[in-house]
Amino acid sequence: MTHAELIMVDLDSSDPAAHARFYAHVLGWEVTHAEPEYAMISKDGFSIGFGLVPGFTPPAWPDETAGKRYHLDLRVDDVAVAEKEFLAAGARKPDFQPGGERWTVLIDPIGQPFCICPRPQG
Repeated sequence: MTHAELIMVDLDSSDPAAHARFYAHVLGWEVTHAEPEYAMISKDGFSIGFGLVPGFTPPAWPDETAGKRYHLDLRVDDVAVAEKEFLAAGARKPDFQPGGERWTVLIDPIGQPFCICPRPQG
């Protein structure tokens, strides 16, 4: 059987260049392409692209009836430190936090939720 290799994920965005800069900062990746209509970040042969969608409306967190398009789960060494840094970079923290000690939900600058969770120790 032939298996495909995932090399890129593309995400809808209201501001691709700003979206790419935010996640480049959060992930420590490089912005490898930036135009008003499309931007990309990359590291180690993998990329995330951000494409302009006119009239883009982010989902309402935690509204389960809203059309959530995606969310990223990110591992970090220290959730409290990462949260503080990501908030300073433009994220916001919603009141609704269903993860307890397992993960923290943040909202990126264009309104998409993402989660940070502790990296396993050992």
